[in-house]
Amino acid sequence: MRRLLVSRMTYRKLLMVMLVVTSLAASCAERKAPTGPPSAPAPAAAPAIPPVSPARRIYRETGTASWYGREFHGSTTASGEVFDMYGMSAAHRTLPLGTVIRVTNLDNYKSVTVTVNDRGPFVKKWIIDLSYGAAKELGFIAQGTAPVKIETLKPVDGSASYTVQAAVFTEEESAKALKYRLTKKFEHVFIVPFMTSLGKLYRVRVGSYGTEEKAELVASRLKLEGLEPFIIRKE
Repeated sequence: MRRLLVSRMTYRKLLMVMLVVTSLAASCAERKAPTGPPSAPAPAAAPAIPPVSPARRIYRETGTASWYGREFHGSTTASGEVFDMYGMSAAHRTLPLGTVIRVTNLDNYKSVTVTVNDRGPFVKKWIIDLSYGAAKELGFIAQGTAPVKIETLKPVDGSASYTVQAAVFTEEESAKALKYRLTKKFEHVFIVPFMTSLGKLYRVRVGSYGTEEKAELVASRLKLEGLEPFIIRKE
């Protein structure tokens, strides 16, 4: 009888535990947050903005300038032009031939405008080699060198065009003869006369190209014609 009573008591306890567990489960189910409407789709990614190309920049440099004159007067520069020691020109290692720059003597603040038509200087501590005429205007002929600041008058970037100079002549007839010969194989061959202290010279040039690579291809073809062309950058 006692065992039966214990069994009944145990059964009742188990029943109560089951009821409590069921009640708690129902309570948790009620507390669960109701499912809301489906979430809005994530906004589409904004289209990628292409990178802005670097701004065109004025080239500036500070250092020591030297000059060269009589011993090179009348010789051919890297641009193919004849060096005029009395003209306003300069040699620079990297600026494109034809670049126009302002040079300021930092000792007296005199300035001149010159055109890069040659390569140099070949002394590492100097940044530019000026013609005798330019150095005279800047007032450092006697010293031989001077501290200077140089800056391009137009931005140096990839927006320039390029032409190829085939040759330079002292006689117009020679320039015309070459132009006639090249016109048979190249488009837009033209003559550019210019004055120097040595007299009038005639430059024979070919084309106007949007990239330096195209100009280089034309220069390669001109070399096959027995010429020594070079590329000129035009702003």
